[in-house]
Amino acid sequence: MIDLSTRYLGLKLKNPLVVSASPLCKEIANLRHMEDSGAAAIVLHSLFEEQINIESNEIDRFLFEGAEISAESTSIFPAMNGYNVGPDGYLEHIRLAKQAVSIPVIASLNGVSRGGWVSFAREMQQAGADAIELNIYFIPADPALTSEAVEKLYIDLVSEIRGTVTIPIAVKVSPYFSAFAHMAQQLEAAGANGLVIFNRFYQPDFDLEAMEVKPALTYSTSSELLLRLHWAAMLFGRVQASIAITGGVHTAEDVIKSMMAGARVTMLASALLQNGIGYLRPLRNQLEAWLEKNEYSGVEQMQGSMSQQNVPNPRAYQRANYMKVLSSYAGK
Repeated sequence: MIDLSTRYLGLKLKNPLVVSASPLCKEIANLRHMEDSGAAAIVLHSLFEEQINIESNEIDRFLFEGAEISAESTSIFPAMNGYNVGPDGYLEHIRLAKQAVSIPVIASLNGVSRGGWVSFAREMQQAGADAIELNIYFIPADPALTSEAVEKLYIDLVSEIRGTVTIPIAVKVSPYFSAFAHMAQQLEAAGANGLVIFNRFYQPDFDLEAMEVKPALTYSTSSELLLRLHWAAMLFGRVQASIAITGGVHTAEDVIKSMMAGARVTMLASALLQNGIGYLRPLRNQLEAWLEKNEYSGVEQMQGSMSQQNVPNPRAYQRANYMKVLSSYAGK
């Protein structure tokens, strides 16, 4: 029998299919459906630091004034008038989620500054969260802000929350660091048990009729997976933190590639928003069928098998691949 189990953040999961934070996770009925369909763990929709730090009638300004936005912010905050799911509601949602499902429930904090949301991490733990995912969504637009200062912001935040809670912490980050491998090690040293690669940044678009800047939300595609595979393969064996790949996971093949690169789990949001929660079931079945056909005993056997440290030509992940791609191009 094929063993689909894996370990993520020290948690034993029945397979590598984890539901990523999205509006789907706001409904308890959806969480039950996710578990029944084969999800191994669920990351709840994010609680934004703005919800903790300011009154609801000011959140709109913080999210939309002069800054790009995330997919979650357009979904969780479609209109602030009458929106009543604040910090207390989020804690209650964690409690209800833990009662509704038996799989791990991971709370999500979305923000960037140190403050109220740090202490709120402890309350998430007390509410029953099995782990916390820190979705550090930050766009350093200030020209006076150095790259060193940006990195320190991340590291200090992780360190402070690590000193606040005892449950595992995963950090969801962007790829836009000048030396990401070093940054990954820094985050691990600060107390991160897992790295979620990578956050998708949603850029605003221009409405040429209204002459306004408007939010733009697009689903991911499998083509986005390549960047994640590259870095998972580069980091495997260089960090002890669990690697999760999010963004671009749509097919069983995407899951398999992610495992081979070195990920412990894959996280799905766009695939479920497009195909429905029930899509988890055929995805799991296809994963199991592929492993059986290719004579793998389980998921853990193939984890990291295509990482930089395990392939015959590790230089393929660096400049050698760049040169090979350019030299092999043949014009029509």
